[in-house]
Amino acid sequence: MTQQQTSPDLLMTPLHDLHLAMGAKMVPFAGYDMPVQYALGVKKEHIHTRQAAGLFDVSHMGQLRLYGVQAAAALERLVPVDIMDLPVGKQRYALFTNEQGGILDDLMVANMGDHLFLVVNAACKQQDIDHLRAHLPSDVILDVVEDRALLALQGPAAAEVLARWQPKVHDLIFMDIQPMEINGIDCIVSRSGYTGEDGFEISLSAEQAANFAAMLAEAEEVEWVGLGARDSLRLECGLCLYGHDLNETTTPVEASLLWAISPVRRKGGAREGGFPGAEMILSQIETKTVTRKRVGLVGVTKAPVREGTELFDSKGNQVGIVTSGTVGPTAEKPISMAYVQSDLAILGAEIFAEVRGKRLAMRVEKMPFVPQHYVRG
Repeated sequence: MTQQQTSPDLLMTPLHDLHLAMGAKMVPFAGYDMPVQYALGVKKEHIHTRQAAGLFDVSHMGQLRLYGVQAAAALERLVPVDIMDLPVGKQRYALFTNEQGGILDDLMVANMGDHLFLVVNAACKQQDIDHLRAHLPSDVILDVVEDRALLALQGPAAAEVLARWQPKVHDLIFMDIQPMEINGIDCIVSRSGYTGEDGFEISLSAEQAANFAAMLAEAEEVEWVGLGARDSLRLECGLCLYGHDLNETTTPVEASLLWAISPVRRKGGAREGGFPGAEMILSQIETKTVTRKRVGLVGVTKAPVREGTELFDSKGNQVGIVTSGTVGPTAEKPISMAYVQSDLAILGAEIFAEVRGKRLAMRVEKMPFVPQHYVRG
């Protein structure tokens, strides 16, 4: 990834000039100058992604490779996930945990055959690199990828668009990942994303990224989409944002991420525990006792309920806090993620959000707030 600087503090992705040419509004994000929206605007970009195809620059994310015969075993000692049995050509959602069971970052791990390919959050990138360097054995080589961009093409038309240059993308199902050539460019393509829609994430040479992105953007179905709509899309589909819905004081059980803890790593599993915070996390799973849980909330009124809003029960006791919130352009109602007392983390429970001095009613509802459309085969 290019390390040119727009100021003493901000980095640019390889697509920076293209964003400016497309009229993007740029904002600082995770140390980068990033597009928050384009001329279409956040709401229309969101809806377009749900209806056709949105193109996202996610080159600020960290791309890492792990080499060595012990790479899978070594990484598995840092995450509560089955890495050793991850098939070649598949990727898996994972969590770095600390000794208290808190979440240091969430990431994607792929088995590329001769190495593991990791994509980590931009804001945690250096921390994750340091964490890996501190804990990996000497026979596992960490390669920090600096010369590649990362694009996401998301939406119901994504496969049709990408297949015009490489029909093999139709053979992929959700969480598959393969090296493939697209219009003469060597890419790593995964059928995955952060919107709840079908789509692809494409890692490719930084030098070729701008021309490749411009090629995709010329398709009638494709519009550029910025960070604003990326956030509302992921929230509608119940996907967490690290630093907001997840942090180092939150356990996977509190975060309602039990599905991200592989059965083989749980109590009674073939490779039980063995990751940081295992005692705390496995105890919480077994006893089903946590004081708070992540839930989805839907507003009874039309007022948006934003991050940081305090939550109360019917008796006026503070019972939680909102970690993400907006009015969902597709859901067409106020939606939020929040942590609430465990006894209120039940579907249909009524909770009150304090917005500008008023207590607004909200209901606990199942996430995702809109259906996910992953192609699972």
